[in-house]
Amino acid sequence: MTIRDALLAGPLGFGAAPLGNMFRDIPDHEAEATVDAAWQAGTRYFDTAPFYGSGLSEIRLGKALSKYPRDAYRLSTKVGRLILDEVETGARDQGEKGEIFRYGRPNKVVYDYTADGAKRTIEDSLRRMGVDRLDFVWVHDIARDFHGDKWIGLFEQARTGAFPALDRLRDEGVIEAWGLGVNNVEPVELLLSLDEVRPNGTLLAGRYTLLDHGRALERLMPAAVERKVEIVIGGPYSSGVLAGGAHFEYGSVPPEIAAKVETIKALCGKHGVPIKAAALHFSLAHPASAAVIPGASRPERIAEDHAAIGFEVSGDFWRDLRRSGVVAPDAPLPSGQ
Repeated sequence: MTIRDALLAGPLGFGAAPLGNMFRDIPDHEAEATVDAAWQAGTRYFDTAPFYGSGLSEIRLGKALSKYPRDAYRLSTKVGRLILDEVETGARDQGEKGEIFRYGRPNKVVYDYTADGAKRTIEDSLRRMGVDRLDFVWVHDIARDFHGDKWIGLFEQARTGAFPALDRLRDEGVIEAWGLGVNNVEPVELLLSLDEVRPNGTLLAGRYTLLDHGRALERLMPAAVERKVEIVIGGPYSSGVLAGGAHFEYGSVPPEIAAKVETIKALCGKHGVPIKAAALHFSLAHPASAAVIPGASRPERIAEDHAAIGFEVSGDFWRDLRRSGVVAPDAPLPSGQ
């Protein structure tokens, strides 16, 4: 079964990273209300990870989903990090983006890309969320942005550990799909070059958006189509800057990105297109893209996302966007322009 076939309500999912107190201390009731709003709007695919708030996102998502039948939705989480009962009191070394969960739980996080580590992580996630199974499992952040030059060695650990373990779980029907969950293109390209394992999906965050897609378009997306590995697009709003936020790549917005955003906003205003609609439809236009999972921590954002995915963007908008130079000349567009 493909990821597209497994999805129950179309390609729009819910990215639960914000439920881990990303950037701010979110009250429990607001987190639960956001998941409820997603459910009421028709969302039936939810993605989380142990890293998001040191288990906080999984705990909150599991609690919110506990009122709904498990067969009525698809659920994914990630392996590669174990959340310990031990509490950290000092500075936390979690790569370039470690500060984004400064308001999460203080539990210590350790990396483990072995087969046993992957299995233990899955067991811990099932316990935190209070569910009996997962649908998709992504090997998390095995890339330069978190590990520097050491990422290659850790990828090798996963190649002989987590990857074959997840391959077996998929073949045994325990899960439906597995792959990577990363913010960098290179590890996915390396995964797709392997012969001994057969991933059937990957979550790629921030690398196939209106603001950043050139590198993925060159090799990764065509290779994914050739290998029949479907891509779940995370971070379609580029950490929020395309949705009125103040972050790009989890940090401040560089001037060249701000200029691109202004160009997109101007074209959206000219054609009456919500910027979220442009972002979501662009990310889904490539044949490798199976789903898109914007994150949200406020209930009102959910309605915007669903309105955006249902908005019919005109061919004139896409033609003008192409002419503006914001999108690559060979990037697929929804209208075929």
